[in-house]
Amino acid sequence: MKKLLVTGGAGFIGSNFVHYIIENTDDISVINLDKLTYAGNLDNLTELEENPRHRFVKGDICDRELINDIVRDVDYIVNFAAETHVDRSIFDAGTFINTDVYGTFVLLEAVKKHKTKKFIQISTDEVYGEAFNDRPSLEDDPLYPKSPYAASKAGADRLAFSYFSTYGLPVIITRCSNNFGRYQYPEKLIPLFVTNAIEGKSMPVYGTGENTRDWIHVDDHCDAVLKILQESEHYGEAFNIGASTEKSIKDIAGIILDELEKPKELMVPVPDRLGHVKRHAVDTSKIKNMLGWEAVHDFEESLRKTIQWYRNNESWWRDIKMKSADYQIYYTRQYGEKLK
Repeated sequence: MKKLLVTGGAGFIGSNFVHYIIENTDDISVINLDKLTYAGNLDNLTELEENPRHRFVKGDICDRELINDIVRDVDYIVNFAAETHVDRSIFDAGTFINTDVYGTFVLLEAVKKHKTKKFIQISTDEVYGEAFNDRPSLEDDPLYPKSPYAASKAGADRLAFSYFSTYGLPVIITRCSNNFGRYQYPEKLIPLFVTNAIEGKSMPVYGTGENTRDWIHVDDHCDAVLKILQESEHYGEAFNIGASTEKSIKDIAGIILDELEKPKELMVPVPDRLGHVKRHAVDTSKIKNMLGWEAVHDFEESLRKTIQWYRNNESWWRDIKMKSADYQIYYTRQYGEKLK
């Protein structure tokens, strides 16, 4: 049995990846490490509590002693652990630099010491900054991150590459576009809009609402990472992951309101985010040509199913929105005055 360490495995993408590994392999056991900050949620892992191939460990990737103890016994690492929200990084950049950059450094040092067989660094298309007007971003494009979050991920991304270049570590980097699906923390765009609409509350739309992102269902992202884990030995390489489905904030809001049969008046414009990127989009030709991977989920069908998941699992998100002081403080700080 191969041993895989998944960091950040109680968060949105990490927990979906853990589920995906358990459901789609029979020769991999998972050590799931998560600090359980505001976005880490053990309710995401309830179905795996009794699974012998899954073991949860509460801990911080910045804890060098803990990381060394765990990494000595694993074959592979997929590093999802990170502070991830652009809006939060604008208010608290230091936390992002510490977790995203220093935490990745701690993991890489442990990989170097214990000779781990493969380390996949989960980066983001945010590292590119603005996509070009005439084409999506390519893996060899320069990195121009426009937020502290994006800069922290760019730093971790390049740090991981430096450990490949300097020490020959078996590092592969992935840069995925915007994910959506079950278990996404309800301050992010899609779950925020869905849950607010269900409650009859305003959906805060930044600026003109015309900013676009390439959207991918989280299961497609998980499938791509598993493909890289199982089949790729392209060490030192970065792979874009996306679905070539560019939608604006208004597009997303419109589908949500239609599915929930809510009035368009719930869309309320608010002052734009600082440094707001107009367009994120990635070219996925490389992963398609080198590994034969491409996204398979239809965007609108998957979005409607995601909306229904939040409708059918109200207790999951209401517990967060009603009981989490962290969520309430963030929401009030971010939108309280703007929505007035």
